[in-house]
Amino acid sequence: MANRVPQPLDVIQRWMQSVIVHPAGVAAGIKSASKTGEMEQGADRLEELICRSRAQTSIERLEVYSNAYKARLIDVLIGDYPAFVHALGEEAFVGLASGYLEVHPPVSYTLGELGRSFADYLIQTRPPNESEDGSPDWADFLIDLARLERCYSEVFDGPGIEELPPLDSDRFRHLPPEQWITSRLVAAPCLRLAVYRFPVHEYASAVRHQQDPESPIAEVTRLAIHRREYVVRRTTIDAIQFDLLTRLVEGASIGQALEQLIEGNSQAVVTADELSAWFRDWAAAGFFIGLAT
Repeated sequence: MANRVPQPLDVIQRWMQSVIVHPAGVAAGIKSASKTGEMEQGADRLEELICRSRAQTSIERLEVYSNAYKARLIDVLIGDYPAFVHALGEEAFVGLASGYLEVHPPVSYTLGELGRSFADYLIQTRPPNESEDGSPDWADFLIDLARLERCYSEVFDGPGIEELPPLDSDRFRHLPPEQWITSRLVAAPCLRLAVYRFPVHEYASAVRHQQDPESPIAEVTRLAIHRREYVVRRTTIDAIQFDLLTRLVEGASIGQALEQLIEGNSQAVVTADELSAWFRDWAAAGFFIGLAT
């Protein structure tokens, strides 16, 4: 390093970091870093800064760190999407994840955010649907599986109800009719309502139990996903329950939600006993944490 151009340590550290973590690799990172003007260290002068060894060039030595960094990111994604990895195969997933990281490199201090845009990336890069009737295909199954596993991660890492007092389900039974209609339910912060084209929750559960499930047949699946006692749980609900829950979560009063439900679906027939049972079950499950009368 006799001919090395002296540089402040902090400048060298920032340069090396930017080169190692560049999504397109070391060579692209060197080229990109030299354009910033802070440190013009092109590949032709790299050995002034990074000595070559007997076995490796300067770029190859940097690539050791770059490859290790990328491998760590892929390991994180594998941990975030175990069912997806099982469905696609780890080798194919590594290639897919590499492409994803080039488009969506880490931007947060926490690796928990690394896979946030993975399902969107799958949607943007998916192959055309070649089914004659446009029915959901293999790519749709993978997209839904990625959406589900991302939802699980967000619910697990996000705020929950563990430190909050449970909502007394008996309040629904003893509430006067006039208050019952105008009351609004306060949804738990961990509650998510989602519609999938496949029963991906069953596939994910089978993988978690170390089984080898087959890809499921397309079937519209509505889930209420939440967390209780630090365990992510999911409940399958029908179309009417999903519609009603969605309106309640969006802030409609119980009366408004029921009125909108009937207006939007003339075939919806729900008895008072059914409604009462639903609300008790939802309160017991922790879907809601308060009742504003």
